[in-house]
Amino acid sequence: MHSEESRWSSEQGFGFVETLISIAVLTAVSVGVAQLFAVAALANHNAEANTSTAVLAIDKIEQLRALPWGFESLADGELGLPVSDSTTDVSVFPQASGGPGLLPSPSGKLEGNVPFYVDYLDGNGEWLGTGGSPTPGTVYIRRWAVDRLPASPTDTLVLRVLATTLRQELQRAAAGATGPRGKLPADSWLVTVKTRKAV
Repeated sequence: MHSEESRWSSEQGFGFVETLISIAVLTAVSVGVAQLFAVAALANHNAEANTSTAVLAIDKIEQLRALPWGFESLADGELGLPVSDSTTDVSVFPQASGGPGLLPSPSGKLEGNVPFYVDYLDGNGEWLGTGGSPTPGTVYIRRWAVDRLPASPTDTLVLRVLATTLRQELQRAAAGATGPRGKLPADSWLVTVKTRKAV
């Protein structure tokens, strides 16, 4: 009888130890899976934001490329005087007069919100406003720069567009980042050149 009680006690103890080990293993696996889900969710969010900023950057590059920058076409097929847009404001929607067009932009236009070289959009990419500070509802920020190509300053422009999220800009500001802006996960940077042609 005594040996049966001992065996019964040791079987009960073994079951309790097994249960504790199982709970510990299950907890460790659950924590690992939860971390994996968190990393996957962040990567998915960044990929979605990157897709949106890429589309918004392409839209702005195309808007800038559509502005007149060429030569007059003369009747005999010769090229006339240069034609340059120096009055369109592409920071408003719809674009209007009263802006710098394709004039060279001031320094710091991609690092901060410089009037005439920034606009703010909501989560659907709809224009909300422009100016030195984001308007309420801003999700995306677009900045652009127009520069002359040093090798051909009278005939060739370099157009640069940065589309980013307000969230990233706030994180960057909170970190005290200054100086040239590096690429962040949801950023889209586009660069193209525009050379004078007959218009």
